[in-house]
Amino acid sequence: MPLVANYLMKNSSTRNRIISLIVVLILIIGWELLSRSFNSRQILPGPVDTISSLISIVGKPDFLSSLGITIFRGLVGFLLAFACAILIGIPSGMNPGFEAGFKPILITIRSTPVIAIILLALIWFHVDQVPVFIGFLTMFPILTINITQGIRETDPGLIQMAHLYHIRKKRILTDIYWPSILPFLFSGISTSVGFGWRSVIIGEVLSQPRYGIGSMMQDAHSYLLVSEVIAWTLIAILVGAAFELIIRGVEKRSTVWKR
Repeated sequence: MPLVANYLMKNSSTRNRIISLIVVLILIIGWELLSRSFNSRQILPGPVDTISSLISIVGKPDFLSSLGITIFRGLVGFLLAFACAILIGIPSGMNPGFEAGFKPILITIRSTPVIAIILLALIWFHVDQVPVFIGFLTMFPILTINITQGIRETDPGLIQMAHLYHIRKKRILTDIYWPSILPFLFSGISTSVGFGWRSVIIGEVLSQPRYGIGSMMQDAHSYLLVSEVIAWTLIAILVGAAFELIIRGVEKRSTVWKR
């Protein structure tokens, strides 16, 4: 039976990959047909023109600088958001009063339009710091809410048993709370990184630091190089997809005990 289950699982995985590939091919064909209908590279260049621009961009001396600095800004924003989310999310899950105190702040951050935050950040910070700040504010509420939810979902029976046997608080946190938080944490990380990555690039588009994916997109837009705008967009998508694969890989290794 385990062999049959493994065989069916492998077949299902292969089938899903084939379906995904077919959908991608259909999208590319649709893109090419739409491009031909416009009959103008300045409006919508086709896949071939875009790939040509992509190769040209990758070959430029400042490509790695722009790509690397955007990834660096995203990681700094994420680490700051993660640290603050841990400091606030864990006490919020344990203490409803503590959560009530921070709830209006989280609601305010989540409800404020990103463009308004960027405009204020342009006044408050240096242009290189604006994308980091935007990424931080985008990811922080999502991570905090997920960590708080993970703490709440911890089995109260296990907590009572730990107190009954006088287990140290450090052990309770690492052996009971942490495994309970993990599924919510990785869900929050996946969602927040997706939103945060886009927010960092938006921040770069508007703040215009010297290097960055958003800065390069804005420069291409200024010269009406539509194929380069799309090429940089594809690069951003690929990096975002790579982040998602890394997060899922770490999640599988971290939750191997559940299997």
